[in-house]
Amino acid sequence: MRVCLASTSPARLMLLRQAGIEPEARAPRVDEEAVIAEVEAAEGRTLPAPEHVLLLARRKAEDVALRLASDGSGFDGFVIGGDSMFALGDEILGKPYTAEAATARWRDMRGRTGVLHSGHSVFRVAPGHEPREAFAVAEASVTFAADVDDDEIAAYVASGEPLLVAGAFTVDSLGGAFIERVEGDPSTVVGMSLSTVRRLVRDLGGSWTDLWNRS
Repeated sequence: MRVCLASTSPARLMLLRQAGIEPEARAPRVDEEAVIAEVEAAEGRTLPAPEHVLLLARRKAEDVALRLASDGSGFDGFVIGGDSMFALGDEILGKPYTAEAATARWRDMRGRTGVLHSGHSVFRVAPGHEPREAFAVAEASVTFAADVDDDEIAAYVASGEPLLVAGAFTVDSLGGAFIERVEGDPSTVVGMSLSTVRRLVRDLGGSWTDLWNRS
């Protein structure tokens, strides 16, 4: 049973590998900003975080699944797509990109709790059959330590780690020591809820353990 990750995210790839799965990986051909803009314009509203991440997860997984189903490769397995956003209060926090933005972000986050929203889409692709999809959103709350001082923030920002990750933090690397509590599936905060993906695979008639292919 083959598995294809419809993502270029190193974190999602690492999660699957740690779970015993060595997936193929394909970059989805999706203009994320254009997708969101089109839907929001059509509906006349701003999509809340859960709908935002689910829409993008579904579009990305669908793009890869349809290409695999039509490229003559005989792909027989599951395609997994995901998208994540971090919300602190009413503010959606994407990647800070600059040291200045990351520093300001951490000074604001310390002592507070935010929510990581993660959209998931799984397609069952098999020769001779139309791809079938199951999808869901998972959420996990993250509480940051209140006593993170300016020197620690400066050192963390200088490491470069928070600049290119949603919310400006990781839970599985250097940033983990500054996080006091995670409520929900911890892997959601890393980039993808493994328990959610397992459930979606089962909903499509698959067995999670049949996807294990790493020795």
